[in-house]
Amino acid sequence: MKACVSMRTSTFNMIRQLVYDNSGIYLSEGKVPLVSARLQKRLRMLGLGSYEDYVDVLRNDAAGEELVEFLNVISTNTTYFFREPVHFKYYAEILRALMRREQRRIRVWCAASSTGEEPYTLAMCYMEELRPGDVFDFRILATDISTAVLDTARRGVYKKDKLTDVPGNIRFKYFTRGERNGDDFTVTDSLRPLISYKRLNLSCTPYPMQGPLDIIFCRNVMIYFDLATKQKLIDEAYRLLRPGGYFFVGHSESISGIKNDFELIKPALYRKR
Repeated sequence: MKACVSMRTSTFNMIRQLVYDNSGIYLSEGKVPLVSARLQKRLRMLGLGSYEDYVDVLRNDAAGEELVEFLNVISTNTTYFFREPVHFKYYAEILRALMRREQRRIRVWCAASSTGEEPYTLAMCYMEELRPGDVFDFRILATDISTAVLDTARRGVYKKDKLTDVPGNIRFKYFTRGERNGDDFTVTDSLRPLISYKRLNLSCTPYPMQGPLDIIFCRNVMIYFDLATKQKLIDEAYRLLRPGGYFFVGHSESISGIKNDFELIKPALYRKR
């Protein structure tokens, strides 16, 4: 059955509310074409003839399985290795400081890990700071609301264009090139044990982690949230960080205007007082 190509304003508003209620993501009126295009595939797979039929499916989805697929489709995931590279320079400096004072337990949370490029970059930076004989209890928790992108991250296979900003020596150390497809690169096994991938909805608080965390990367996700959801996220990040812990946001983001006790250290980098 062929799906309708147009979406009524009233239907978009229902879909927009479902997205907000289940993810905290706020969709503006200008997102109608994007939402319409992304939902077309789900309508075809389910044999539905209209967006209204799909809303009914979501509202009657007691098991929540289609809701997960819905959020997988709606979520925006644009990322690549070493995105906003100055942040990884600061991150490496923080790691060196922790290591110098012999802090053996180091915990990092990548709050919107998408397809895995960011947490793997964090793991590579850590490995590059290790000296012979160093032993640390280091772990990265990588979370995202989309099960689809988490599956991609666990596979750890990426196209060549995702590695454009990866220095040559780093690429050689931490990726293997596919034999059948030379454009495919797979992360090495040295990185995988450092990262745990979990599904997490950032709009649902309190978060299940206990902390304390040393570093949180929460970049390029708050731009999709309204003020109330941002406030909940900031409060939880502050709770989970140890005193002196660091909170990274995207360069296009700021937590000014949101009630918080963070101290601004560098552009888009904050520290818990």
